[in-house]
Amino acid sequence: MDTERNLATLRRELDAICDAQPFVTRFMARNLLTGDDVGRGENEETPSGSTRKTSIMMAALKAVSEGRLDLDEKIVYEQRLAEEVASGMIRFMTPGLVLSLRDAITGMMVLSDNVCTKMVLERLTLAEVDGFCKTLGMVNTHHRFLIPPLALPIDHSLKSVTTTSAADQVLLLQTILDAQTSPKAQARLGCTAELCAWALQVLKNQVLRYGLRSRLPFETVTASKSGRGKRGRMDAGVVYRNGAPFFIVTAYTDKVPQEMPDGTPGYTMSLETIGRIARGCWDHFPVQ
Repeated sequence: MDTERNLATLRRELDAICDAQPFVTRFMARNLLTGDDVGRGENEETPSGSTRKTSIMMAALKAVSEGRLDLDEKIVYEQRLAEEVASGMIRFMTPGLVLSLRDAITGMMVLSDNVCTKMVLERLTLAEVDGFCKTLGMVNTHHRFLIPPLALPIDHSLKSVTTTSAADQVLLLQTILDAQTSPKAQARLGCTAELCAWALQVLKNQVLRYGLRSRLPFETVTASKSGRGKRGRMDAGVVYRNGAPFFIVTAYTDKVPQEMPDGTPGYTMSLETIGRIARGCWDHFPVQ
């Protein structure tokens, strides 16, 4: 009964957080201790932003497991890789820099570096990554572009970018988490146990603290990937408590205005909303 009351309280609080803003917020949260889910528009297709990169990483690791890619492959940073890139730091560095594929995946995830994303995706195909997602059951996830064009209008269509859903990202994160101990989950991902463990550690190495981490206790461990797009901000991750996975939360804001009525940038309130959703889960999901 207490669990039901907590869930009802949480649903009301999360709905109030979302209703307080003029933009669309879609989310899904799963208590990993009880299996309870709460959500809002969780099966609706929405711009993925850089949360798409978790599935790119896993598709690449599947290819490594199959012997088609080598994490030790050396990749030379060429100036062409910085074209149309607006995230990360390698675009500011001197061409000729050499990274391993392992480091490119790491850069793609922990700093969302899109030079690194290009390095990884040039060794795969969009069809391959998209097929990986569909095979896993991510039915609302569609990989459409290597890198979204910088000149996209704010009101671009869904078909102009890679899209996903909050539920799809929960499925992906749950499978990665399960794969730490489950051979069945490892087989679903097509990855060795060692690479599944490395993937989770890469997600834990995320250095960006806005979004879902912004209102959690400072030392809280998360395994997450955030994102930004012309239409909103997003974040998706596993939150740990007392050294163990506590809950998964994936949140996507959409149709966010450039400026709020009081002059606050829209993206600021977008990230604040995601942080409040994560904090609500932290406060109201029961700890067993």
